[in-house]
Amino acid sequence: MKAEEKKVLKLLKTARGQMDGIIKMVEEDRYCIDISQQLMATAAILNTVNREVLSAHLKFCVNNADTAREREEKVDELIGMLGKIIK
Repeated sequence: MKAEEKKVLKLLKTARGQMDGIIKMVEEDRYCIDISQQLMATAAILNTVNREVLSAHLKFCVNNADTAREREEKVDELIGMLGKIIK
C-alpha cells in the first residue's frame, strides 16, 4: 500500500473507537438520532480513508506500472472500485 500509513492508521483507529462507542450506545438503548449521527461520522472517516488509499493507488501503482497492459489493468481495477462506490 502506497497511502500515507500513519494517516490511514490514525483514521482507522478513530473509526474503530467510534464503532466501539456506537456499540455501547446501542447496548445502552440511546436515542436513535444520536446513534445515526455517530454512524454517519464513522462512515465519513471510512470514506476519507478509502479516498486516500485509492488516490495512492492512482498516483503510485497506476503511474509506476511496468507496461501499458499492466497500467490498463490497474485503471480497470480503479474504475471497478469507483463503480462500487458510486452505485
